[in-house]
Amino acid sequence: MDASNNTISVGTLREWMENQERVFILDVRPAAEREEWQIPGSHHIDAYKRLREGDYTVLDEIVIPEGHKVVTVCAAGRTSVIASNALRQKGIPAYSLEGGMKAWGTAWNVAHRQFNGFEVLQLRRTGKGCLSYIIASAKEAVIIDASLPLEVYQQLVRQYGLSIKYVMETHIHADHLSRSREAAALFQAPLFLPASCKVQFAFNGITADTVFHVGSIKLHTILTPGHTLDSLSFYVEDEIVLTGDTLFTNGVGRPDLKASEEESRQKATLLYQSLGKLLSLPDKVAILPAHTDKPVAFDGVMISVTIGETRKHIPLLQGTEAHFINTLLQKIPPTPANYLSIVEKNLKGEPADDNATDLEAGANRCAVS
Repeated sequence: MDASNNTISVGTLREWMENQERVFILDVRPAAEREEWQIPGSHHIDAYKRLREGDYTVLDEIVIPEGHKVVTVCAAGRTSVIASNALRQKGIPAYSLEGGMKAWGTAWNVAHRQFNGFEVLQLRRTGKGCLSYIIASAKEAVIIDASLPLEVYQQLVRQYGLSIKYVMETHIHADHLSRSREAAALFQAPLFLPASCKVQFAFNGITADTVFHVGSIKLHTILTPGHTLDSLSFYVEDEIVLTGDTLFTNGVGRPDLKASEEESRQKATLLYQSLGKLLSLPDKVAILPAHTDKPVAFDGVMISVTIGETRKHIPLLQGTEAHFINTLLQKIPPTPANYLSIVEKNLKGEPADDNATDLEAGANRCAVS
């Protein structure tokens, strides 16, 4: 079957989903690949092998609701072309997603929530699980853990009429290329990073005493080493805490990256102590992490839990220090692909380029639950 140009871009599919258009997304990857990551609301048929062998009858039992746009998806956008062409031969005007799930890693959506005296925009890479933030008060704003192309931040800054006062990071990331240095340059705002981090470019250091004044609020710094030695969190009193990769909605940060077995145990001890600081905050405080381990729906619902909910629902947080450390180290997930290359680029401050899609491809593996 000849390939055709019946493809759509990630941007187009993202807009369709953002606008709640009726889209039937057919994922034809092997089941094991789909379990790693998927597009929210997509339908699955393990058709990869049969499609590659030219057996298009594998699609015969697909039932597509009337009036839906049809998009086929695979890992890199090749087998999905075979699927879309086979569906077109059946009279179904299907499209293949260009670049497949690898390209979908750049897709994003936003959740917006008002708090007491400020608002939070949570920017979610739905194909990767990375979460970055714009915190705004009285039209002043900060960007935290920028992971998306700069035009996304430009768009939202214009939309909400904001002025960027600071750009900052909770730690040096290992699963995505940081866009914070570029964002700081674009918005002509100072870049703040943990004071102890070993980057090879100029920045302003954040210490335990650093407080960021934004409009009518203050973001206080809490040092929370463990996931990395320089990890920190930002706290707006009685309202929110941005926890980076220290504490997630359903787990905690992994302590093993770039560490020996003994170093991992030492970092796990630090992590336990850091979590103690966070869990001492008031129950009602909302946790805003830097990642999620599930595809992010286009529902506008912020990914967040409260401190009180976390205490109850994360088993790792309910035992002794020894139990925490031993259990954590036994549950470490597989090492993220390309993390050493990503860390090296982030330490050098290299901008994201055409190779970013390949480097960042794959499921998020920052958390241990």
